[in-house]
Amino acid sequence: MNEQDMVRALAALAQQSRLQIFRKLVVAGAEGMTPTRLSEALGVPGTALSFHLKELTNANLITQERDGRNLIYRAAFATMNELLGFLTANCCEGQACEVAMDAPACTTC
Repeated sequence: MNEQDMVRALAALAQQSRLQIFRKLVVAGAEGMTPTRLSEALGVPGTALSFHLKELTNANLITQERDGRNLIYRAAFATMNELLGFLTANCCEGQACEVAMDAPACTTC
């Protein structure tokens, strides 16, 4: 991913409903979720959900697969990992750092 792709992904996640949708799909894992299940789980109306799914798909943060009459959405874990890697590439000046589970920052910085 280039820097422009990173900005697009971060912009897509910078909206509450899209962030919730993405996090729900991360939890769902490889099984993914249908739009109906996402709508029910998050209380997002279908028309709004469709818009948010399109934005997340355009940012390459989620994938869509047709399974018969259903669409299955899944988190794009490779993209997520690239984004996390980009954000943490210079953590601790390039040295290995240990992150405590309850601390938001590196413990060696």
